Amino acid sequence: MECEYFEKINHRKYGELLAETGHWLIILAPDQRNLGTCVVALKRNETELSGLNADEWADLAFVVRKLEFAVKKAFHPTMFNWGCLMNSSYLEDPPSPHLHWHFIPRYQDTVVFHGKTFEDPCFGRSTMHDRGRSMKLSEEFTTKIKNEITKYLEI
Repeated sequence: MECEYFEKINHRKYGELLAETGHWLIILAPDQRNLGTCVVALKRNETELSGLNADEWADLAFVVRKLEFAVKKAFHPTMFNWGCLMNSSYLEDPPSPHLHWHFIPRYQDTVVFHGKTFEDPCFGRSTMHDRGRSMKLSEEFTTKIKNEITKYLEI
């Protein structure tokens, strides 16, 4: 895989790898302002949804079911947001878009996990309204989140 996006993943700039399927990587995002936030990235170079083939779409449907199930069991979110937002790729010169999905668990109620409190003050609205807030955690705490999700992630 010769791709700048995968170089960033390999250097942990985009988070911790949770699992992979034939077509997708499931990565725990470094920003955990919404507990369990992940990125689901295509394992080949592609820039647009229209470029996905039938097998990739079917595999994505599998990932959606498995990831939503695992995070529901782990943290009990109220719902999930999925977004394919590649805007920031075009802030780079030259742009380097790579097809990926943002998986954002949403919580109506506060969640406490290993003594840390997670709140979703934008519940019911887009998280884009709260761009200034982020939560970067220690590697040790991130491992606890990863372990809790992978306990239920049967891929």
